[in-house]
Formats: sequence, structure tokens, C-alpha cells
Amino acid sequence: MATATARIGEARYATTITTGRHTLTADEPERLNGADVGPAPFDLLLSALGACTSITLKMYAEHKAWPLEALEVRLHYHGDETPPRIERVLVPTGPLTDEQRKRLADVAERTPVTLAIKGGVPIQTSLG
Repeated sequence: MATATARIGEARYATTITTGRHTLTADEPERLNGADVGPAPFDLLLSALGACTSITLKMYAEHKAWPLEALEVRLHYHGDETPPRIERVLVPTGPLTDEQRKRLADVAERTPVTLAIKGGVPIQTSLG
């Protein structure tokens, strides 16, 4: 189970996030009156999707003993469109066949974070 805690204090929008033994900082860019001391929230969302995609496809390729040498996942959030959408481009490196490359793209559509975003995971909010 994944857990995270986000805390904001006196710094305008800078937010400290702890998850497990890791600490991250999120902020808004200067154009939105932040100090840009960390990625903005949608940058973190894309980062989570990119990490999950990369890890899942690497695991899949290892399981299949495919020659995936590296993988770049390029992501762009189009929030100004109706409805908003995420563009994901996979750039695998290595002597993969066309069929293996297509299979990686197919598997990418079913990674855990992909499914959570596409499924619209319900959020239950309460006061503590």
C-alpha cells in the first residue's frame, strides 16, 4: 500500500512530501507565484506515470528475456483541452522486433498507475 504525507507551512506554496523514507518538495512555478523549488503537482503526476510505465515495462522485458537496453517515456499533460489528456510516447532502445515494441505499448496501457488514472480512482476526504 502506498502512503504519502504533504505539509505546507509559511513558504508560499512549497510543500514537503514524505513517502516511506523519502522526502520530496513540490511547488508552483514562479509564473504562478511559487518559488519553483520543486516540481508542480501535475509534473509529479506525470512523474509517477512515467516511473510506473518504465518500471513495469522493464520488468516485463526482463521476464520475457527481451533485449530492452533502455526506455525513455515522454509525457505531456494537455490540461487546456476538453477533456484533458496525457500524451505518452515510449522510446525503447535495443534490438527489439516490431512485435516486441508493439507489445510493450500494449502493456503500457495496463500499468497500475495508468489504470488508476484512466479509472478515476475515487478519493475519500475527511478531516483529522
